[in-house]
Amino acid sequence: MELQFKGRDIIFDKELNHLDKLAIDFCAVLNKLKVKYVIISGYEAILFGRNRASEDIDMFIEKLSKEKFGQLWEGLQKEGFWCMNAEMDEAFSLLEDWLAPRFARKGEAYPNMEVKYAQKDLDFYSLSNKVKVILRGSEIYIGPLELNIAFKLRLGTDKDIEDARFLYKLFGEKLQELDKESLLSFVRLMKVEDKAKEYLWTAK
Repeated sequence: MELQFKGRDIIFDKELNHLDKLAIDFCAVLNKLKVKYVIISGYEAILFGRNRASEDIDMFIEKLSKEKFGQLWEGLQKEGFWCMNAEMDEAFSLLEDWLAPRFARKGEAYPNMEVKYAQKDLDFYSLSNKVKVILRGSEIYIGPLELNIAFKLRLGTDKDIEDARFLYKLFGEKLQELDKESLLSFVRLMKVEDKAKEYLWTAK
């Protein structure tokens, strides 16, 4: 798998796994409707080759009117998705209450897309600074890698720390594509300087 960079865009091919296919098909509906979104958290590491299991893909979307959400609902239905924890009106209410409807392929529960509205300042930062990934010709948008690495360190589980280390080693050490000042700022903001020193800066 060879990554190419065009500005902030990341372009590459790989053998698609079931999560990749889910993300591509789901995001195609959002792209068609011009809904702003960003994929975050664990799938970012999986996308770039980290070999671990996950049952969901987390994403933030912009706040939608009920009419726009209805268009999204219809588009997802046409492409073979269903909401596994709500009907349309309930799903819209979940979003309005800052909760997460989950979408999977019809007849399945896992893997699924966990969709939430952007709510906090860093959520909106992710939306405004999203990174376009062109995977086998399909476009998906992910959050800034620097923010995700720091966030994973703050979560602090073994799985999250390994996600952070994987992304740092790939984009920071091997490819030299991380904005180091931005990463340091997020590390300080999330008060994970000690973890960064232990697991990133001095890790082998």
